[in-house]
Amino acid sequence: MTIKIIKNRSDIGAGTRGSDMGIDAIEIAAINQGNDFFNRYPFEDVPTSNESIYDKVKNSFAKRIGQVVNQCSTLSACIMKSIDNDYFPLVLSGDHSSALGTISGVKAAAPEKRLGVVWIDAHADLHSPYTSPSGNIHGMPLAASIADDNMDCSTNVVSDETQKFWNAMKNIGVDGANIKAEDIVFFGVRDTEEPEDKQIEKFGIKNFMVAEVRHRGLKVCVDEALERLKDCDWIYISFDVDSLDCDLISYGTGTPVAKGFDQHEVIEIINGLMASNKIACLEFVEVNPLLDNKGNKMAETAFEVLDAVNLSQV
Repeated sequence: MTIKIIKNRSDIGAGTRGSDMGIDAIEIAAINQGNDFFNRYPFEDVPTSNESIYDKVKNSFAKRIGQVVNQCSTLSACIMKSIDNDYFPLVLSGDHSSALGTISGVKAAAPEKRLGVVWIDAHADLHSPYTSPSGNIHGMPLAASIADDNMDCSTNVVSDETQKFWNAMKNIGVDGANIKAEDIVFFGVRDTEEPEDKQIEKFGIKNFMVAEVRHRGLKVCVDEALERLKDCDWIYISFDVDSLDCDLISYGTGTPVAKGFDQHEVIEIINGLMASNKIACLEFVEVNPLLDNKGNKMAETAFEVLDAVNLSQV
């Protein structure tokens, strides 16, 4: 299968601007190393609506939700078409709201297949507009993917317009949920709010925390993750760079969290999953060079991970 790089420079789902520049920052890291990675594969640029950041926010519990729906729908169609044309989509995105578009595109390409998700991230991203403390949609893609509003924990009264767009988000790609909540596995999640904790508990979502991975062994945890997803036909991997330890690596991401993985651990996690031959798509998100306190360190580290992924197994 041929790899195709999908460049999705959208950051409208984030709370801070700049992750739209993350893809170019990763490419610059490759160029500075004299690495031809980005010349090896065909690529596609996804149109964006980043100019919408200048629009007045009308949906405070789901900011710019109309534009996010459009972005995820556009990305979903791109991913579906790529898979239909026998490409493996290697997705580089700005903020993490895009993951909904990616997941829905993979699902739409093969609705009959059961899709699992491995979420390498500091955050669970299980909020809905009814529970979100920030209204930033990069904290909601998994809630939309499982089509669960978590109304038991609702604190926000959302507008009819927000409800309309949120319902549209939950039905991108296929009607209803793209994935089952029990087919999600977390690696490194360590910054959650109570509504997300209750969802994790309700659905029995496994979170391999950093300390557990180091104590029990990385291979053991990866093997257990694959065992939990054994009934899935395909697996999508989402790598948010805030899963990395910001103090060790860099603060070049929108929501940095300390005590995360190092890049070598992430490489081993991804390659352990790739060896299953079930991976249908891999996505990198949330590199923000505007916030980097060490030059272009986060993008350089993201490229180190990208370049070390064993893509021969797709």
